Amino acid sequence: MDFSFNSDQLLFQDNVRSFLINEVTPERIRELWQSDSGRCDQLWAQLVELGLTALTVPEQYGGMGLGALDFVLLAQECGYAGLPEPLVETMLVAVPLLAELGEAHEGLKHDWLGRVAEGQARLAVCEPGNPLVSDAHVADLLLLSHGDEVHAVPREDVELVRNLSVDPSRQLYQVLWTPGAATCVARGEEAAKLLGRAFERGALGCAAQLLGLAKRMVDLAVDYSFERKQFGKPIGSFQAVKHLMANVAVRIEFAKGPLYRAAHAVAHGEAEQALAVSHARLAASEAALLAARNAIQTHGAMGYTWEVDLQLFMKRAWALDKVWGDHALHKARIREALFDQGRAIGAGTTF
Repeated sequence: MDFSFNSDQLLFQDNVRSFLINEVTPERIRELWQSDSGRCDQLWAQLVELGLTALTVPEQYGGMGLGALDFVLLAQECGYAGLPEPLVETMLVAVPLLAELGEAHEGLKHDWLGRVAEGQARLAVCEPGNPLVSDAHVADLLLLSHGDEVHAVPREDVELVRNLSVDPSRQLYQVLWTPGAATCVARGEEAAKLLGRAFERGALGCAAQLLGLAKRMVDLAVDYSFERKQFGKPIGSFQAVKHLMANVAVRIEFAKGPLYRAAHAVAHGEAEQALAVSHARLAASEAALLAARNAIQTHGAMGYTWEVDLQLFMKRAWALDKVWGDHALHKARIREALFDQGRAIGAGTTF
């Protein structure tokens, strides 16, 4: 059995990587930090031109109908580049959530998903239990939870209160709005299932970005270690520095398997996708946090300064580590699966 990605998926990943590296430079990210919205309409238009906003939109609404397994490699590249635009949460969380609504809301789906695919509208989605919504200020439609209900609310019907983030690229807002029957699109058990699946996709997208961020921080540290000299030699030639990067490289490689396994589980709606997602989320998060710590140590005191590019990706990793479930939540889900469900433990049976 072949578990590798196909040539089309890898080619698309290469093309997206090339675009993001060329267009989403550290200088451009810094410029967006100084802007009022923190977002760039021109950059979003470029993403639309590449067809990225149509990837996960079902074909009947004008999209390509791809799933989580197709998008996970692209989410990694978004993390590697530190992309400020909310492409991952839009395409991997908001679009599928809207597409899964019942037949009674076919008109709503046809209208909004078609506009998203064409690049004429953006969506924002709340993380269940989190009072802050990312990129609510640029979204045309917000998918919000209220008790056991899911609401689709146009932006003009809400009031936004800005909240600062440790990562200036993350635009967080408290959404003030009045729930009503006109905006309710799901309730009860149906709403719980929709939000549950959205949570798994959100955690998966977060894990993919964290893995990309870990790789970027390693690359930055390696580049710096060959430029910075001590005792007449590049510090990258010293064994202690090599070990710092090697330890992160091992974590990155060991996180790839769980991430791709989780993407397969989510894409095929497997019953135990929560276990796979939590495994991936923890593995990717641990790799990113270790990369941040060791990259800072490699840079020395320079690593903490505003001028060094490392802080752009380090702050993003710190921020993403706390969304779509923290370590305690994902560890608890794994503990429950291993010990409360009487699961067989050992190589070949656990994961």
